[in-house]
Amino acid sequence: MVVLIDQDVSGQSNAPSLTVESRADGAYLLLAGSWTINFARSADIVISSFLDDPVRPTGMDLGGVTELDTAGAWLIEKLGRTSGCDRNTVVNVAPLHQILLDAILQAGVQQTAEYKQQTRWTDFPEEVGRNIVDVIYDIRLLFDLLGATVVGLFSSLLQISKFRGISMIHQIDRTGLQAVPIIALMSFLIGGIVAQQGAFQLRTFGAEIFVIDLVGVLLLREIGVLLTAIMVAGRSGSAFTAELGSMKMREEIDALKVGGLSPVEVLVVPRVLALVISLPLTTIVSNFSGLAGACLVAWVYSGIEPEAFVAYLREAIALNTFLVGIIKAPFMALIIALVACSEGLQVSGSAESLGRRTTASVVKSIFLVIVVDGIFAVFFGLVGF
Repeated sequence: MVVLIDQDVSGQSNAPSLTVESRADGAYLLLAGSWTINFARSADIVISSFLDDPVRPTGMDLGGVTELDTAGAWLIEKLGRTSGCDRNTVVNVAPLHQILLDAILQAGVQQTAEYKQQTRWTDFPEEVGRNIVDVIYDIRLLFDLLGATVVGLFSSLLQISKFRGISMIHQIDRTGLQAVPIIALMSFLIGGIVAQQGAFQLRTFGAEIFVIDLVGVLLLREIGVLLTAIMVAGRSGSAFTAELGSMKMREEIDALKVGGLSPVEVLVVPRVLALVISLPLTTIVSNFSGLAGACLVAWVYSGIEPEAFVAYLREAIALNTFLVGIIKAPFMALIIALVACSEGLQVSGSAESLGRRTTASVVKSIFLVIVVDGIFAVFFGLVGF
C-alpha cells in the first residue's frame, strides 16, 4: 500500500488523501476526505505526487470522499484522465457525487470536441464537407421557415383576428421610416462619388455629359437597391436576430408555444411583411437621394446645370430602368427577413451564441443579397429588360 497526502494539511480534518491499494483485480485509487474548493491546492498536490508514482491503477474507489464540489470533481476527472481510469472503473460513488461527476465529465467531453473541431482546419477535405453540410442545413431551414411563413400568412388572412397588423406597422416604422435618414445620406454621398469619378474619367474623351447616363442607369438598376438592401441587412436584419435570439434565451418563444400561439405567426410574419413593404419604398428614397447627390456634384464639378441634368436624365433612362431595381427589392427583403429570423430562432442559451448568430445573420444576408442581385442582372440582361 502506498499512501500519498499533502503534508501541509495532513493534520487538518477532512484533508484530501489518495491511497493506492492492491486488490484481486488490480490496483485501486482510494480517495478520501473533503475534495472541495477549500482543499483544491492540497488535492492538486496530491494528484501531482501520484503522477510520479510508477503504480498504474485499474480503477478508483470514492467511498471515502466526504465532501465534493465542482472544483473537486474537476480534479477527480483530471486524475482519472491522467491515470487512465475510465468512468466504468469508478466505484462506491455517492449518488449526489455521481451527478456532479457526470456533469463534469460531459462538460469535458464537449470541450474536447470543440477543441478537436477548432483544430480540424488542417484536414481540408473534412472541413469542406462539414461546410457543405452546414450550407445544406441552412438552406433547408430557410425553406422550412419560408413555408411556415406562407402558411402563417394565409392562416392570418383567413382569420383576420389573428393578423398582427399593429405589429407589422410598428416594424414598418422601425425598418422603413426610421431608416430613411441614414439611407438617404449614404445614397446621396455614393451618388456624388459615382458622378465625380465618372466625370473625371469621361473628361479625357470630351464626353463628360454622359456621366448623367452612367449615374442614372447605375443608380436605378443596381446601386440604389443594392446599397439599401445592405444597409437594411446590417441595421434591421441584425435587430431581428438579436430580438428573436433574446426572446429565445429568456424562453419567451417557449411561452408562446405553451400558450397555444405560433411563434412564426406572432413574430416572423409581421417582420417579413414589414420588410417586404418597406424595402421597395426605401429603395425609391435611395434612388432619388443618389440622383440628387449626382446632380449636385455634376453642377459643382462639371458645370452641368440642374435643369440640364434633369433633361438629359429623362432621355437617358426609361421606365424599365426604374422598375428593374424596384422588382429586386421585395425578393431581397424576403431573403434578409428569413435569414435574420432563422438565425434568431437558432440562438441557444448563451450570450456568445447570440453574438455569433447576429454576425452570421448579417454576413449571410449580404452575401445572398449580392448573389440575388447578380442573378437578376443576368436574367434582365438575357431578356433585354
